[in-house]
Amino acid sequence: MTSQDPAIVLDLIEAFRRSKTMFTAVSLGVFEQLARGRMSASELALVLKCNADALGRLLDGCAGLGLLRREGEQYAITDVAQTYLVSSSPDTLAGYVTYSDRSLFKLWSNLEDAVREGTNRWEQTFGSRESLFAHFFQNDGSTRNFLSGMHGFGQIASSQIVETFDLSEFQRMADLGGATGHLCIAACERYPHLQATVFDLPQVERFANEHLQRSSARERLHFKAGDFFKDDLPAADLYTLGRIVHDWDEVKIDRLLAKVYASLPPGGAVLIVEALLEDDHSGPVYALMQSLNMLICTDGKERSCPEYRALLQRAGFETVDCRTTGVLVDAVLARKAGANATQSAT
Repeated sequence: MTSQDPAIVLDLIEAFRRSKTMFTAVSLGVFEQLARGRMSASELALVLKCNADALGRLLDGCAGLGLLRREGEQYAITDVAQTYLVSSSPDTLAGYVTYSDRSLFKLWSNLEDAVREGTNRWEQTFGSRESLFAHFFQNDGSTRNFLSGMHGFGQIASSQIVETFDLSEFQRMADLGGATGHLCIAACERYPHLQATVFDLPQVERFANEHLQRSSARERLHFKAGDFFKDDLPAADLYTLGRIVHDWDEVKIDRLLAKVYASLPPGGAVLIVEALLEDDHSGPVYALMQSLNMLICTDGKERSCPEYRALLQRAGFETVDCRTTGVLVDAVLARKAGANATQSAT
């Protein structure tokens, strides 16, 4: 009999079951319905048009995961599920859960082929060669679901990201591929003099403005439609790239960073927001898993600070400072040489 504890292997064997339990409960509308009040499994089954016994097992599973409470024959939503799994919550992650369920879960089933071939799995999984972005921006419904997911996921870290470095010297920020503007919103609410522009595809504008107009800093928040690979960039002394660089291969990254560098005034900077790998790629686990996620979804990957430094210095940036945040993403600030460039490289 081996003395090795199998706990880590057993946990990983059933990890996808826990994820799929939450995904299915979100998809069926369990949390939306229970946010309105307690119900029994049989009552909820009538509303959701499910088999009562099977739904009861799902509800018990959610209760075991801490997403519901069982009170006799009735089920009640927990505070954490109310906050993150109900679509009307300002902090909702329901959109990202839906994206994970309908897209990532299917893509990850083809991870073995991605590792063998070194390419993303869109065509294999969905029968289409279109990119992740073409897939989600094909109509209003898919665009809203995708952007809702990115917004909920992004705003977990945005308020901390804009405090990781002191950005008070910058006057105008442009967030390239800024989606719903969560990073611009956090920056403008933190720095009362800052003007910020979300720069993203035309089909994003309507959805972004819904969020920008709810901010207390809405008078300093703007949207400009465009493609950062094809169009001129908005004028700014600070460009931000939040979970953008990890989407692309190095040819496109080099082209984008060179464009950003050329658009900046002397002393201007670019803030890259990504999950940083340890220098030896030994962790953290979240970033390692995210790098595999990029393999199956995109043409990109996650990188370490030295790898970002090499990319940024190749584009011409003089100083590069990397900082971990303890949340889902980290921050890299790179400066163009100039009179205001006071930070030294680390």
